[in-house]
Amino acid sequence: MKIKALLTGVALAQLLLAPGIVARLLKTARGTRLPSLPTSQQGEQACLSIIVPVLNEYTRLTPCLEGLLQQGDEVAEVLVVDGGSCDGTQELVRTFQRRDPRIHLLDASPVPPEWNGKAWGLHIGEQYSATSSHWLLTIDADVRPAPNLVHSLLAYAEQTNLAALSLATLQEIAGVGQGLLHPALLTTLVYRFGIPGHVIRNVHTVQANGQCFLVQRAVLAQVGGFQTVQDSLCEDITLARRLVTHGHAVGFYEAGSLARVRMYDHWRETWQNWTRSLPMHDRFSGWHTLLGWLEILFVQALPLPLLLFLVFTQQRYRPLLLLNSILVALRLGVLSGTARAYQRRPWSYWLSPLCDLPVAYKLATSLLRRRHLWRGRVIYRDGGMR
Repeated sequence: MKIKALLTGVALAQLLLAPGIVARLLKTARGTRLPSLPTSQQGEQACLSIIVPVLNEYTRLTPCLEGLLQQGDEVAEVLVVDGGSCDGTQELVRTFQRRDPRIHLLDASPVPPEWNGKAWGLHIGEQYSATSSHWLLTIDADVRPAPNLVHSLLAYAEQTNLAALSLATLQEIAGVGQGLLHPALLTTLVYRFGIPGHVIRNVHTVQANGQCFLVQRAVLAQVGGFQTVQDSLCEDITLARRLVTHGHAVGFYEAGSLARVRMYDHWRETWQNWTRSLPMHDRFSGWHTLLGWLEILFVQALPLPLLLFLVFTQQRYRPLLLLNSILVALRLGVLSGTARAYQRRPWSYWLSPLCDLPVAYKLATSLLRRRHLWRGRVIYRDGGMR
């Protein structure tokens, strides 16, 4: 009787939560893809500053800077803001400075204890950026930009009159472990927020990616700049939510190979680091954070193990068996759809739903934990670094 009551409770939760996810996926299914435009051969007016916050990025920064060197005349400057590297990152940046005078190195160390290190780097970059730049573009050190990235971003933003937009970058993963884990983590975003490709005006449906985030300088200043996200573990989401609460539309789009990224070299890094910010909990999220986690648990994570349990134990709960068969089919459909988010997929990609339950557990523990460790620094949710 206890098992039956438990299964009944799970079924009721799934019946309550699944329709919202299905409706979200259907609503966002036909999204716009940001077009890749050839760089103009005519000299464009420099109107954009790029900010690259770094900390010990020596092994990852070269492809990023090589790509930024190839951007067009729209780029007035590339500000590499260092938070206190000790691995040769600053020396590497100086070699690029000698190749292109647009590249500047800013030493932003030490990071104040009340600040998230990346937010501090972005804040310093904003403060030192050229006042003639109408746009700011934040780029993470692990991004590999295509030569026409900036031109394509600016053209689309101006065409659609957006205050800000960011990209769902093309992911590079390798190895069995990453093939299993990374897609399961990525799918939590799809279940909670839908498919990229839309203009967002509701704070609770905001999607954003600080790996490649374009924003109008004047609009950023209007909402308080990067200082307003100084204590957020997901500064990109918090900034986008703040923009939306001030009435500005924010776009989030797939863009193919315009921006590629290899976030982590190993599945252990993915497990430890991405899950820190993936709950996307901040002062704007409220009870929606809990609702999103419940959607992940009951609609993404539980159906496959529950279906296997029902089949192998020959439990006679046909309605529950049918319901979870449908939810597993939905999960496989999403798995097929997210395949385009990866440049190459290890064979283990197709087994990634096996990681959904551990991922749900990890996100719950990350959400409840206030103290996080990142690159030797202790980060406190809503309380900066120590």
